[in-house]
Amino acid sequence: MDQSQISEFLRELDSALGGSEAKLAKQGHAGLIAAAKDGVITITGLPGLAMGELVSIEAVSAAGLVLNLEQDTAQALLLTGATEVREGMTVTATGKTLSMPVGEEFIGRIVDGLGVPLDGKGKIKAEGFNPHERVAPGVITREPVTQPVQTGILAIDALIPVGRGQRELIIGDRQTGKTTVALDAIINQKGQEMICIYVSIGQRESRLAQIARELRDRGAMDYTIIVSAPASSSAGMQFIVPYGAVALAEYFCAKGKDVLVVYDDLSKHAVAYREMSLLLGRPPGREAYPGDVFYLHSRLLERAVRLNKENGGGSITALPIIETQAGDISAYIPTNVISITDGQLFLEIGLFNKGVRPAINVGNSVSRVGGAAQTKLMKKVAGSVKLDLAQYYELEAFSQFASELDPATQQVLRRGRVLIETLKQKNGQPYELWQEAVLLYAGKNGYLDEIVPTEVGGRLREMLAVIAKKDHKLIELINKHKELTPEVETAIKSAVEMALKA
Repeated sequence: MDQSQISEFLRELDSALGGSEAKLAKQGHAGLIAAAKDGVITITGLPGLAMGELVSIEAVSAAGLVLNLEQDTAQALLLTGATEVREGMTVTATGKTLSMPVGEEFIGRIVDGLGVPLDGKGKIKAEGFNPHERVAPGVITREPVTQPVQTGILAIDALIPVGRGQRELIIGDRQTGKTTVALDAIINQKGQEMICIYVSIGQRESRLAQIARELRDRGAMDYTIIVSAPASSSAGMQFIVPYGAVALAEYFCAKGKDVLVVYDDLSKHAVAYREMSLLLGRPPGREAYPGDVFYLHSRLLERAVRLNKENGGGSITALPIIETQAGDISAYIPTNVISITDGQLFLEIGLFNKGVRPAINVGNSVSRVGGAAQTKLMKKVAGSVKLDLAQYYELEAFSQFASELDPATQQVLRRGRVLIETLKQKNGQPYELWQEAVLLYAGKNGYLDEIVPTEVGGRLREMLAVIAKKDHKLIELINKHKELTPEVETAIKSAVEMALKA
């Protein structure tokens, strides 16, 4: 962000708050920079500063965030203009806490953690400001999670469902498809009345451009906002960006809308906070993280909510992403975030290398909301699939050492292989509800048991193409009822048999 943009941001924020704080500042509420090093300034002469207050260095149009208060001094983290700030410069107290401009015009745009556009498409008209930091809604204002977020990913919708208002962690090593899973979930929200916010923390700008292009090409930017702090930005900007994103989400949630927020990724967010804390002189703890790093993510993810009707009925669903090292989910940051969320999707490098996409380890993945977040149709059709897969993985290891297997064991292994092939899915190709129901019904009920496993995927794709072409009545029936009534089950059965014979 350049100097003119930060100046404009501060003027807009001052105007939105009536300008009274700035007037007070001009009446003598100014201090001096006693020290400036590595993006942190030490301020003297401003005893009335508050924690989290914004300060302005007007000489270079820079802004800082107060994060340490001591007896005679305060320390602030520079959000912008770190290279121009010098000792002896004047600092002005603004009286304002960090706030994010919000409004409908943000949909389809790429902005930073202060709401400043990064896509070169011009200024965004804000309808107000929401604070970056806000106490999460209380229990009385919430409602149980009962409505699904249809991700279009069969393995998730069938086995580890995500509900509106839930916090579901996506965790795994690098290059296992974590971002792909999140982007597919965003792409599948087209036409489902869900606003999506993709938060990019510490990523390369080329990678962000690739993601934005993919979302634009799939028509997802029509309902998506990208909030970014690239790797080249300061630790302070990377620290505030997820809070700015959830402030935007709360604007839409307050209007009764459903919002899906993807935090990619909170590992880099924790590293930025560690860097920031060490620069501020806070004592390091385990793995050099400060002791309050748990609070860093808990106060962010607790703002995911499903509000009751008296409070507007909106929801914020959070999909935080965490990167593990060599599959170690017992490390400090992964265990912290696991304990804050309502379940996790664990992507395993071993499955990824075997060609399983998405590489979700069903045994280590869990949703604490579970079937409550599924449609009645999906709950019934998915039924025993997770148990069948668990039995398969158990017997697969055992069968490698057995020379002869009884027919029952062979059948479990055969069915397990079919289900694994059924759950495989190509990137960027989310399924509709009727497709998921038909695939699961065919895989679970033995229609593909006699087919060579490597041919199962091809046969299933052919089956879906035949049904889409010839059986519009089944599709309408499933989309209407979303429940496995005898009529729907009979229609699915006859459609599967017809398509596989074709």
